[in-house]
Amino acid sequence: MAQLQKCTDKRNALVQATMELVNNNGFHAAPMSKIAKMANVSPGTIYLYFENKQDLVNQVYLEVKSVFTAYAFETYDPKMPVEQGFEVIWKRIAEFKLNKCQEAMFLAQCDNTPIIDEPIRQEGIKHLQPLLDLWKRGKEEGSIKPLSDYILYAYTVNPLSFLMLMQQRGVFKIGKKELESAYLAAWNSIKSE
Repeated sequence: MAQLQKCTDKRNALVQATMELVNNNGFHAAPMSKIAKMANVSPGTIYLYFENKQDLVNQVYLEVKSVFTAYAFETYDPKMPVEQGFEVIWKRIAEFKLNKCQEAMFLAQCDNTPIIDEPIRQEGIKHLQPLLDLWKRGKEEGSIKPLSDYILYAYTVNPLSFLMLMQQRGVFKIGKKELESAYLAAWNSIKSE
């Protein structure tokens, strides 16, 4: 049992080191040797858990995406009215991005650069299925504009990454009032007139 915990700890240390290095230095400036050193493991240990650097980053992406979406949909019920469901999901996403900054920044880096393999990116999108289903229902009911899911995501979720970065830099503080204003701006951008 202690051996299993030791393996889990090493793997978790590699995941954390990967996120931190990619967030601070970018994908190309995060060599395996630096990741191993930061995780306090030998470079060869990485290959016990991951095939190569690409596999490491892909797997970290899927793990973080899974944690993110589990959090985002935890209090959502698919039977909720569209607007209420969207508000619940959006506010949970905002809470995650503002409170789990390292994970959120890593996802933003991965979503905005070509560092993740396309099949892995598509697998990551599947984690968002409850939101995509909600949007589909909203479009069918006429409560959401008939726009591409990519446009809906760009106007509603992507701005949260920008706000998170501005808060990280200390140029904008997101309190309750700002969060509510951001939510209303997101909802108003996609709701049907």
